[in-house]
Formats: sequence, C-alpha cells, structure tokens
Amino acid sequence: MYSELCELLGIRYPIIQGGMAWVATAELAAAVSEAGGLGLIAAGNAPASYVAEQIAKARALTDKPFGVNVMLLSPFADEVMALLYREKVAVVTTGAGNPGKYIAGLKAAGTKVIPVIPSVALAKKMERDGADAVVAEGTEAGGHIGELTVMALVPQVVDAVSIPVIAAGGIADSRGVCAALALGAAGVQIGTRFLCSAECTAHDNYKQAIIAAKDRDAVVTGRSTGHPVRGVKNKLTREFERLEAAGASLEEIEALGSGALRAAVVDGDSEMGALMAGQSAGMINDIKPCSQIIEELVAGLGDVTSRVGKLCG
Repeated sequence: MYSELCELLGIRYPIIQGGMAWVATAELAAAVSEAGGLGLIAAGNAPASYVAEQIAKARALTDKPFGVNVMLLSPFADEVMALLYREKVAVVTTGAGNPGKYIAGLKAAGTKVIPVIPSVALAKKMERDGADAVVAEGTEAGGHIGELTVMALVPQVVDAVSIPVIAAGGIADSRGVCAALALGAAGVQIGTRFLCSAECTAHDNYKQAIIAAKDRDAVVTGRSTGHPVRGVKNKLTREFERLEAAGASLEEIEALGSGALRAAVVDGDSEMGALMAGQSAGMINDIKPCSQIIEELVAGLGDVTSRVGKLCG
C-alpha cells in the first residue's frame, strides 16, 4: 500500500487521520504517525498558544511527520497560520473555507498544503493556488459536510486535477480503502475510526456512543443554517430538528450548539453533547490502538483485492 502520497509526505502508508476539533490532539496525531500514517492536530477554534503546546507535545512523542488542521472560520485562523509559518510543520490541512491567502507563506516554510474540498470547482482553484494535494470529502463524513458522496465526488476530482487526491468520508476498513483507491484516490483520510482508538483522549462516553451506533444513527442537522453537521443522534440532534422544523432563528440554533462538541469530547455528555461522527460509525465495534487499526487496514487489502480479482477475472 504505497502511492505518490507516501513520497510527498514522507509516510509509510497513504492514510491520514482526520483533523477533528477537540478530538485530534497531539496524543492521537503522534500515535497515527508512529504507526505509519499521517497524524493531524486539530486547531479548531483554539488560539495559537494551544496549537503551539500541541505541536511541542507531538514532537516529544514522535519524530515522524505530522500535521495541523486549521479551521478557516476560526477567529484565530490568522494567528494560528502565523505560528505555523514559524513552526514549519510537515503538513497543514484546512477546512471550512478557502486557504488561498495562506498557501504561499506555508510553502515558503516548507510545509505541504492540503485543503479539504467538497467540490470539483474548489479542487481546481486549490491546484491553481499551489496546493500540494486535496482531500475530497464526501457527505458520509462526520462534522461539517458537503452534499456529494465519496463515490460521486472523488472520481470527478481525480479527473479534474493533476495533484494527488485523498478520499474522505465513511471509510473505516480495508474495503473502504480499496474502494477509494479504485476511484483514483492516492490515499484516504479517516476520522471516526481513529476517534475510537486507545490513544484518542476523547471521553469514553463519546466512544461508546459510536460503538453502539447503527447504520442510520449518524444524522445531519443544521441544513437550514447552510452549515450542515453529521453526528450520532441523541437529545441534542432531536432538539436541533425541533428548532429547525419550528423555523427558529439562526441565533437560536447556533446557541443550542455552542459548546456542545466540548461537552461531548471533554465532559462525556452523550445526550446534549455533539457526538460528531461519520456514517462509518455503524461499522465500528471496538476500541484499539492506532497501530492495530492501521495494521488491519493494510493487511485486509490483500483479501479485498483477491476477491475483486476473482470477480473480475
């Protein structure tokens, strides 16, 4: 399991851990990188001082490449990017916006830039602006989502750009990895499966909610706001649905969600916390070390490709 993405990022396997706010800490990022993938620290809505602490911690835990995910809607995005220019981390991924104004500064620092994109149009713009690769994230993903599925989005992006394309959304096992590679992706980004890892510092209540989830339990709320979010259904998602059906204002809906992700990740509130997770939640049944998760993703490819070969032979 080797692609041009491995060469580009200096990693053993073309597997990137998702930049999940509050979840993707230095501990998780270092564990994924040590296991041969690329771990990411999520900056989320945190100030640069927090990101600096996380980078220092990750560097103490691993000498392998790791990256930082920057949410461009954060009020601290500018100061976090200024920090990353100085820290010269291996990779920066971005979400929730267009990172065009930061790309030159990151590349001058020797950092690889990989925006998360939901459409062909944005993928083509990111290539023109100098991005090294893109993450084509389907609507199956957890957290903030677009509308296109991985099956539809990835091959269209692959056909539209010449830089490596990383598939994301709903991938949790070797079958998903193989499917992404068959669509033309150079690698995969995986979030929910790594959330249920031993090294992830998220509260066990959050992890157990994912393990208990069935195939239809990862639901979408917030469509009326223009910023839909996918997570495991609970009292919070039902309250979101009630407010949206009643025509509540944007301010009312945003107030309900304020602090809800932290409540789930840190406090373990599985009822009114935002249990962000992708549709792969129904496939996840246990908590394992990141090294074992990656070993199984890679080892299982042999069985999958053998089966495909028999069917297509």
